[in-house]
Amino acid sequence: MEYKDTLLMPKTDFPMRGNLPNREPEIQQQWKDMNIYEQVQKRTEGRPLYVLHDGPPYANGDLHMGHALNKVLKDFIVRYKSMSGYQAPYVPGWDTHGLPIEQALTNKGVKRKEMTIAEFRKLCEEYAYQQINNQREQFKRIGVRGDWENPYITLKPAYEAQQIRVFGEMAKKGYIYKGKKPVYWSPSSESALAEAEIEYHDKRSASIYVSFDVTEGKGVLEEGTGIVIWTTTPWTIPANLAIALHPELEYVVVEESGKKYVVAKELLGKVAETVGWGNPVVTKTVKGTDLEYVKAKHPFYDRESLVILGEHVTIEAGTGCVHTAPGHGEDDFQVGRKYGLDVLCPVDDRGVFTGEAPGFEGLFYDTANKPITEKLEEVGALLKLEFFTHSYPHDWRTKKPIIFRATAQWFASIDKFREDLLEAVKETKWVPAWGETRLFNMVRDRGDWCISRQRAWGVPIPVFYAENGEEIITEETIDHVSNLFREHGSNIWFEREAADLLPEGFTHPGSPNGRFTKETDIMDVWFDSGSSHQAVLEERDDLQRPADLYLEGSDQYRGWFNSSLTTGVAVTGKAPYKGVLSHGFVLDGDGRKMSKSLGNVMLPSKVMNQLGADILRLWVASVDYQADVRVSDAILKQVAEVYRKIRNTLRFLLGNLADFDPKKDKVTFDQLREVDQFMMVRLNQVISTVKKSYEEYEYATIYHTINNFCTLDLSSFYMDFAKDILYIEGADHKDRRAMQTVMYETLIALVKLTSPILSHTGDEVWKFVPGVTEDSVQLTDMPEEQTFGNEEALLTKWNAFLDLRDDVLKSLEEARNAKLIGKSLAAKVVLYADEKTSSLLSSIDEDLKQLFIVSHFEVAGLLQEAPENAVQFDGHAVVITKADGTTCERCWTVTPDVGKDSEHPSLCPRCAKVVKENYTDLSAE
Repeated sequence: MEYKDTLLMPKTDFPMRGNLPNREPEIQQQWKDMNIYEQVQKRTEGRPLYVLHDGPPYANGDLHMGHALNKVLKDFIVRYKSMSGYQAPYVPGWDTHGLPIEQALTNKGVKRKEMTIAEFRKLCEEYAYQQINNQREQFKRIGVRGDWENPYITLKPAYEAQQIRVFGEMAKKGYIYKGKKPVYWSPSSESALAEAEIEYHDKRSASIYVSFDVTEGKGVLEEGTGIVIWTTTPWTIPANLAIALHPELEYVVVEESGKKYVVAKELLGKVAETVGWGNPVVTKTVKGTDLEYVKAKHPFYDRESLVILGEHVTIEAGTGCVHTAPGHGEDDFQVGRKYGLDVLCPVDDRGVFTGEAPGFEGLFYDTANKPITEKLEEVGALLKLEFFTHSYPHDWRTKKPIIFRATAQWFASIDKFREDLLEAVKETKWVPAWGETRLFNMVRDRGDWCISRQRAWGVPIPVFYAENGEEIITEETIDHVSNLFREHGSNIWFEREAADLLPEGFTHPGSPNGRFTKETDIMDVWFDSGSSHQAVLEERDDLQRPADLYLEGSDQYRGWFNSSLTTGVAVTGKAPYKGVLSHGFVLDGDGRKMSKSLGNVMLPSKVMNQLGADILRLWVASVDYQADVRVSDAILKQVAEVYRKIRNTLRFLLGNLADFDPKKDKVTFDQLREVDQFMMVRLNQVISTVKKSYEEYEYATIYHTINNFCTLDLSSFYMDFAKDILYIEGADHKDRRAMQTVMYETLIALVKLTSPILSHTGDEVWKFVPGVTEDSVQLTDMPEEQTFGNEEALLTKWNAFLDLRDDVLKSLEEARNAKLIGKSLAAKVVLYADEKTSSLLSSIDEDLKQLFIVSHFEVAGLLQEAPENAVQFDGHAVVITKADGTTCERCWTVTPDVGKDSEHPSLCPRCAKVVKENYTDLSAE
C-alpha cells in the first residue's frame, strides 16, 4: 500500500457531467413507472388543499418559450406547496375551440363548404387532440408534474355541459341579452371578436376634413354654413347620421373665401393651417348646447345629418365636430340611441358594402376609401385629404385590420354587476400589485361583452326561437341541453333539429304549430376558458373553488383573468381566484419580440436537446419574470455554468459522505466546532431565505442565494479547507465526523430546497444520499429552520474572520503572481494585527493554518511593527514567505518536522500518527 492509498478521498458514483439531454428522459421514465404524481397526492392526503388552476394554453403548434416560462413557474409553486404542508394537485388543461384550428384545417386542404358543420367539427376535434398529445409530451419533457392522463379539455362533453350551465345561470339573472350594436368585426375571419382578440399594429389611413352644409339652422346658423368634421375612416361616411358636439365647448362660425364654417374655437388655428384657410374671420361664437338639433345635409345622399350633443367629444384632435355613424362605433351607438337614431350598417360579414350604400355596393370597405373621397371632392364637400400612419386594431389571428360593425349579437351585460366585479378585484391578492389597478380599470371602463361568434368550431349558444321569433332560454331548456352535451358532446346541436334538442313534450305559446329553430352562433372562446372555474374546479373532486392562484402572462388581464372574473362573479358572486400572479413575455437577447421573420425564435425543445430541461428551469428561476425576460444562447450558457457549480457542490458533498452513516456517525450541534456551528447557522439562513422566497414567488432570490452559498460559503471556504481534515484524518476522527455532519445536513437541505427548480437533478442526487428511505425527494418536506441560541455571536465572529481570510487570500495571490510561492500550502503567513484582529484570532480554537490552507501561520506583532514589504489592510498587515521545512508526502504540508518519525520518515508527525493508528500493515518504506 502507498501513502496516497491511505487518504480518504471522495468516492461517489454520482457523475460529474450532467449529460441532462440523455439522463432526464430516463428519470422521467422512472417517475412514470412509480406514478410519482399519484404518490405525491397520496402522501399529502388530508393536508389543506392548495389549488393552482391552470390557464389553458391553446391546442395548436409546438411549445414556445412563453409556454415554458409559464408552466415551469406553475411547477415551482405546486412542487414547493406539496413539500410545505399542503396537498397541491395540478390539473393541466387545454383550450381547444376557435378559429386557429379551423384555419389550420383549411390550410391542410380541408374544404369546409363541401361537408356538414357536424362533419367539419369532428375533424376539428381530431386535430385538437393531435395538438394536445404533441404539447403534452413537450410539457412532460420540461419536467412539469401533473395529472397528465386526466387533463381538462374545453371540448370534452362534461366541460361543455358545465359551460352551458354557466350561460344558463347568467341568463337567469338577466345578464344575457341579444342586441344590435357595433362590435369589433373581423372581415378576414367573418366573425365578431372580443377585446382580448384584438392587437394593435401600424396602418396607413386617409385623414379627411369634410363640410356638412346646414339645411335648418334653428336661428343660430345660416343655411349653407358648413359644419366641418374630421375622420380617418372615409368608408364610414355613407353610414353618417349625425354630427356630435360637446355641450360645454365654444364653437366659432368663421368666414373664409365667401363661405361660413363651424369648428371648435380652440381648434380653429390648427384646422385653418391644415385645410389651408388663409385668413378666416370669426363672425360668431356659440356654445355646443346652442346647436343641438341643427340639421345638415349628408354630403352625397338625400338625407339629413342631425347635430347632437355628446360628452365623448374632445378637442385633442380634429375639429370638435364628430362624424357620427351609430352602426360603426361604440360612442356613436350610445349617443345615437339617446337621440333615437337608426343603427345603419351598410357593410356585410366580409366587409363589403351592401345596397344600403348606393354607389359603392360590392366594394370592400378599405377599397371604397378612394371612391368615397373622390365623391366628396366631386360634390365640393372635401376640404382636405392627407395620409398618416397610426396604431390600429387588428385581428390577432389573421393579423388583418378589423372594423366596428353593428350586427345582432349575444351580449353579457357588464353594467348589471359591474360593482360586484370591482369589489371582487379589490378582494383578490395581486402579484405584482399593479395588476389590481390594471384589471380594476379594465372592468370599470369596459362595455358589454359580445359573446357570440359566427363560426363552426365552438360551443353553441343554447338558445331556441319560437315561430314568432321569441327567444327561448329557460331553466328547463338549459338543463336539458346541458345533459345532452354531457352525454353526447356539443356536436349533437348540429346533428339534430331544434325540436329534437328540446325537452320531450316542450310547448311554447309563440309556437302554436310546434315549430322551433335554434341559434347557429357559437360562444366566444373566452367564455369557454372563462367557465373553467365551474367546469373544472367545481366539476372535479380533487379541486375546489375559488382556486388559490391563477398564474398567466400579463396579456391575460384582458383575457382569462377577465373572462373568469366575469363568469365567476356572475355565477357565484365572488372571483374564482383568491390570488393572481402574472409574468411578462419572453424576448430575445437584444430585447426584441421573437418572430420567424427575424429568425430569432428559440424553442424549448431545442434548448432541452442541447442543454437539458433543468437548465431551462434554472433560467426561469434566474429571471425577473414579472417583467419581460430575455433568453439567448449566451444567457443560457451563463445559467449552465451556475448549474455546473451547484452540481459540483452536490457531488463534492456526496463524495465526502461515502463512509458516513447518519444513524451512527452524526454528531449534535454542541459537539461541533465553532466553524462547523457557523456553517450550520449559515445553512439555516439559506433555508429561511429560500422558503420565504418560495412563499413570495421570488425565484431569482432563490437562484442567487443558492448560487452564492455554493460558490462562496461552501466551495471557496468550507469545502476548501475541509479537505485537510476529510482526506487526511482517520475515518472516525471527531473533527471529520463533525464536518461530515454539517455536509450531510447541507446536502439534504440543498437537494430539497432546489428540488422544485432542478426537478430532475434533485431526484438524481437523492438516490446517492446515504440514509434516506424515500424513493424520491418529491416525497419529502422542505427542511425546517432550527434555533441554536448563539446565532448572532457566531455570525458576527465568523463573518469578521472571513473578511480577514479574504485579505490573506489576496496577499497569497499577489505572492503567487510574484513567483514567491506556488500553491498556498508552500506559504508561511505572518500577520501584524491591531487589538481587534488579534482578539478575533485568539478567540478561535480551530487550527488557523488549516483555515487559511497554509503550512505556517503566526501573529508576529502589532500592526505598527509591520515591515515595509507587508501588504496593508484595515486593522492588519500580511507578509507572505516560503514555509520552512520539507513537504509531507501524504498531506503536502511544508514543515521542519518531516522525518522525525523513523518508521515514516517522509511524513509529518500528524500523518505518521494517522497511518500508525489506521493502517498497521503499511510498511515503513
